[in-house]
This record gives sequence, C-alpha cells and structure tokens, in this order.
Amino acid sequence: MIKVSVVGATGYTGQELVWILSKHPEVRITGLCSRVEKPIAYSEMFPKFKGAVDDLCVNFDIDEVCAKSDIIFLSLPHTVSTAFVPQLLAKNKKIIDLSADYRLDKTDYEKWYKFEHKDQSGLEKAVYGLPELNLEKIKKAQLIANPGCYPTSVLLALLPVLEQKVITGTIIADAKSGVSGAGRKADLALSYCEVNESFKAYKINEHQHMPEIEKIIKSVTDIDINMNFVPHLLPINRGIFSTVYVTLTKDLSQDEIITLYKDYYSGKPFVRIYPNGKYPQIKDVVNTNFCDIGLKVKGNILTIVSAIDNLVKGAAGQAVQNMNIIYGFDQKKGLI
Repeated sequence: MIKVSVVGATGYTGQELVWILSKHPEVRITGLCSRVEKPIAYSEMFPKFKGAVDDLCVNFDIDEVCAKSDIIFLSLPHTVSTAFVPQLLAKNKKIIDLSADYRLDKTDYEKWYKFEHKDQSGLEKAVYGLPELNLEKIKKAQLIANPGCYPTSVLLALLPVLEQKVITGTIIADAKSGVSGAGRKADLALSYCEVNESFKAYKINEHQHMPEIEKIIKSVTDIDINMNFVPHLLPINRGIFSTVYVTLTKDLSQDEIITLYKDYYSGKPFVRIYPNGKYPQIKDVVNTNFCDIGLKVKGNILTIVSAIDNLVKGAAGQAVQNMNIIYGFDQKKGLI
C-alpha cells in the first residue's frame, strides 16, 4: 500500500483528492492537513466522508508528514508550495503539486503570479504532469507540476494537430469554467447572487493559465502560433467547456481529422473522441477523469470541443493518474 498525505485537504480540490484516494485500492491515507484550530475528524468537517475518511485533519508539520508518507499531494494556494517543496525534496519525498508554482519558468511565473520564485532547483526538477504528453517523464519524476484546469482542456484539444503541424496562425480558445475553478474562498464576485443566472468573460488574454498553455504549445511544435484565450465564468459548480478554433494548413476531411485524433489518443484511457456529428457536454464528464472531444471541419477551419471536470481531470483526478503512473499502476486504478 502506498502511504499518502494530502496537504490542503479542505479546499474543493483537496476534498476531491481525498475522496478519490479513499477509494483507491493501492492507497492508505496517512495524513490530512489544513489550517485548523485543533485536530478534528475530517468526516466531522465534511459529513459525506463519514465511515469513509474519519481520520483527523491537523495542521501541517513537515517532519510528521514525511515520516508517514511515501508521496505527498500539495493542494495549496498558488505561491504557497514554494515554501515547502525544497524541504520535501531534501527528504527524498515524491510530490505532486496541484498549484501553479512549478508549471512555468521563473520569469513567467513572477510576471503572472507577482511572486518571487526562489526554488530554481525545484523548477528544473519538476515534470509537467499531463500524462497524454509526458508519460515517460512522469514515470521517473520526483516532483510533478500538475497542470491547470483550463490548460488541460485546451491542450488536449490541440495536441494531435500541433504535433502533426497541420495548423497555422492564431488559436482561438473560448473556454468556460464552473465556479469551483476559482477555489474555496470568500469572494463577492463568486457568491451565489452574483453568479447565478449570469454569464461573463473575464481576464481576456490576461488569465494566468495563458502562459502555461503557450509554454506547452512551444514545447510541442516549432510552428509560429498566436494564442487568443478568452475564459468565461459559468453559473454551475464544476466543469470546463472549451471551444477551440484553428486554421488548417492542408485539406483534411471530417473522417481524416477524427482518425488523426483517435490514433493520437489510442492507448490514452482518459481521452474519448466523439464520432462524426456528436459533441460532448459538461454533464458527460462531471465526476469523471475523462476529457471528451468533438470535432468539426468546415473548409480550412477546425473547431474542437473539449469538456472536462475541472476538479477531476483538471486537478485531483489527473494528480491521482500521475501517482498511478509513478508507481506503475494501471492509469485507471481508483479513477474508473
């Protein structure tokens, strides 16, 4: 059994992570940490866990967590993980960080997150944890930078045509997220009356996930691509729906595009390509680790529709998928 601790266990992603891990046949949860006044049963804080996870949730003590953990999930706010990762690496622990702290290089991170990054060694060691792209690197990783939710949705929509170099010009990514994507925090803009029965765009071409998407695009292809990224807030709890528009450089039929995507994702169990004329919805993927993709060719324009659950494939589920890869388990274990 793999001994696992979750640091930041009370946020939306942390709860999702604990729920998935509690059902994983190869895992024993040995540590649950968050900011608490005193140790408290996790199931007392979140009654849905009664009988499933009754362990105490305590404040984070690095020495204590390291002593009883093989792998540590950091589900912390952005900029917080950098304080702990160097110490955990020094103790030779495997780490999956669900924040953005190890996804970008130092310059871009400091530009977009307005925080000085002091762990260059960790940045160099971190592997970007998108299994459909970096499987072999993940197998040998000590530190995983778990991808963001928007980048997961957009990059999985793009990888086949990026690697085949059959697109050009500007990529337009029109992406929508449920409110849980912003995290569990007090924020008037995210309160029920502000969000319900409304719909808005925000941080147009200024969202902190944009440089993450651009970084991976550049690592996959040498063609000159511009990105126009427009995120939106949906009045729902969870889910991401991305519609991505690209210009093709060669004549490809509908059937050829679908075949290209099916071939690329063959053997990658969490990406499902829809048949001609069918397109995913958010409800098709909620509470799953799947990314569902639909495709439409019209002339030289390819429209790609991608749907994920932001808390699962966009965060906790993908983190467990990465853990499975590191330990040589079937990628689907504990997730299907």
